[in-house]
Amino acid sequence: MASETHMSGPECLIENTNGRLLVNPKALKILSAIKQPVVVVAIVGLYRTGKSYLMNKLAGKNKGFSLGSTVQSHTKGIWMWCVPHPKKPNRTLVLLDTEGLGDVEKGDNQNDSWIFALAILLSSTFVYNSMGTINQQAMDQLHYVTELTDRIRAKSSPDVDGFEDSADFVSFFPDFVWTLRDFSLDLEADGQSITADEYLQNSLKLRKGTNQKDKNFNLPRLCIRQFFPNKKCFIFDRPTSRKKLGQLEELCDDDLDSEFVQQAAVFCSYIFSNSKTKTLSGDVKVNGPRLETLVQTYVNAISSGDVPCMENAVLALAEIENSAAVQKAIAHYDQQMGQKLQLPTETLQELLDLHRASEKEAIEVFMKRSFKDIDHVFQNELGAQLDKKRDGFCDQNLKASSDHCSALLKDIFGPLEEGVRQGIYSKPGGYRLFIEKIQELKKKYLEQPRKGIQAEEILQAYLKSKESVMDAILQTDQTLSEKEKLIEVERVKAESAQAAAKMLQEMQTKNQQMMEQKEKSYQEHVKQLTEKMEKDRVQLLKEQERTLALKLQEQAQLLQEGFQEKNTRLHQEIKNLEKKMQERNNNCSLS
Repeated sequence: MASETHMSGPECLIENTNGRLLVNPKALKILSAIKQPVVVVAIVGLYRTGKSYLMNKLAGKNKGFSLGSTVQSHTKGIWMWCVPHPKKPNRTLVLLDTEGLGDVEKGDNQNDSWIFALAILLSSTFVYNSMGTINQQAMDQLHYVTELTDRIRAKSSPDVDGFEDSADFVSFFPDFVWTLRDFSLDLEADGQSITADEYLQNSLKLRKGTNQKDKNFNLPRLCIRQFFPNKKCFIFDRPTSRKKLGQLEELCDDDLDSEFVQQAAVFCSYIFSNSKTKTLSGDVKVNGPRLETLVQTYVNAISSGDVPCMENAVLALAEIENSAAVQKAIAHYDQQMGQKLQLPTETLQELLDLHRASEKEAIEVFMKRSFKDIDHVFQNELGAQLDKKRDGFCDQNLKASSDHCSALLKDIFGPLEEGVRQGIYSKPGGYRLFIEKIQELKKKYLEQPRKGIQAEEILQAYLKSKESVMDAILQTDQTLSEKEKLIEVERVKAESAQAAAKMLQEMQTKNQQMMEQKEKSYQEHVKQLTEKMEKDRVQLLKEQERTLALKLQEQAQLLQEGFQEKNTRLHQEIKNLEKKMQERNNNCSLS
């Protein structure tokens, strides 16, 4: 985040007013100023479970997000607090605190479902906060996760069977962190100590069975396992006595339970170290303006009655980004040409070489900033604008050369024209003097540097305009015979024809150079596009491999759980058999 952009406190990002979700323009303006990639941590949970306290700790403050001290929910909508990341200097930490789920005053679970879905869509780490243990009641309260496929679409067009694979969601869902508040149980299983993560893993085990009760039991667990491959669990003791809970903002760490303080510190350290940068498909890192676009796109979709679609949001973002990428590329091209180009250039090739170098850099700027340019619409737009810029510079070059050469001719040939007006060449031998003077001035003109590509054409046009004067002087020169005059006329014609042929050759050369430049431009676009497509292909393969690995990991875990269950059952059967054999042996001994 820019050093001057610091929020002293949270700002409402998405307002929840009378059942309608509205984006706050002031918060969007804050996001638009954050140019760094963002790490987005969102917290969701039932109202009055202490979500805001944890978010304040992540912000490094005791106060900020409203804690409240009654059974009423304080946070409405989604509130945002952007702070410098404490461990990653080149990142901004965006904290999203959501209104409590299940608030009886709302009387409408529809809003809760959308708040839950938005928190997942916008975050890179999703924290679910609940009280007590992970029991069936806690799972039932997490029913929102079972509705995600109804609230979120990964693709604008589902598969042919009308369904989306969970892998489509895995590719962009955040990491899942379950925080258990006022946890009072010992972390044990089968008489052995276990970690909080193992407790979560055990709580997400599925039942073997196909009846409705088993399905209801398994559904939220299956959704969490499939949608959130990366899961973490933290437990927290009660922070202080019940009477002091309403004063948490005023209490310092010494006034709180030492275990709770340590647990909160471990939680914050994990979030700071492990929460990832918000990333879209194609390894697109989200910064403030991109997050701003995502917020607007998702909320607009919900407001219009549609289901937020990740693919559509990315495409909407891509359109904005690609349009900006074209402008950035053109601005870079203009800057480079402005710094390096001096008109008029000595040759057309000099101008085209400068254009090509600047064009190459401009395309690189575009490729670096653009993504998901479907059918290369924006790259083609860039190409068209660069061609137009090149043609414009060529026109400017022509004019600059023409103006400069015309001024030179006027300055160099001015004395000759004054001599003609005074009649100093209208005398015997005057024609020879006139021709010698023209040759002398021509040489002087040709020796002048940086006349540009119009040097010959402007000179020939000037000389042609003086042919009538030259002919008049020739005809009045009495020292020349008629034969000599005819020879001189033919010489002038031959010179004129030779100059015309030279200009035609130059024109053909220029046209050839322009054709070659257009081909080089096309090849440069193709080259850089091919390189970008290869990078995108490699990135897509990585994402597909990651998704496949996560699915295989989940399947392996299911197989392992099944194996462990069978193994436990077998051990139990062996114990029962050993017990029966022991009883039989005891009976035999007694008899």
